[in-house]
Amino acid sequence: MAAKIRLQRHGSKKRPFYFIVVADGRSPRDGKFIQKLGTYNPLTVPATIQLDRQKALDWLNKGATPTDTVRRILSFKGVLYLKHLLRGVKLGLFDDATAMEKFTKWSAEHDVHVKKRQEDAYRQKRARRTMPGRRPEPKAEGGGEA
Repeated sequence: MAAKIRLQRHGSKKRPFYFIVVADGRSPRDGKFIQKLGTYNPLTVPATIQLDRQKALDWLNKGATPTDTVRRILSFKGVLYLKHLLRGVKLGLFDDATAMEKFTKWSAEHDVHVKKRQEDAYRQKRARRTMPGRRPEPKAEGGGEA
């Protein structure tokens, strides 16, 4: 059985919301799954991702293959970087404390970057709302044809 880490679509038409799940590679997209790892909402800016890093790391170590989109999500959340660091520990390149130190440093920098993106998106949204000349035109009086 080849396990895959993939997205399971939920939400209404044109309003997608996804669960990140581990499923058998042969099961349908929205079908039976083995374990739920988190959620992904692409409609927010930046996209909202809730993920259990430890479960995802365990499944990657067991040999589960992520799909392309899930690979990007795991990379964004740092799971693939953590796997990379733990492999370095296993090979004896550095110790566990150094690996965790590198990961926490990366995580802090990443959080600052994400916060900046959220603030920029909020500023742009406010600027669009207060833009002059975006008011609806008043209707002509009389209402009839001339």
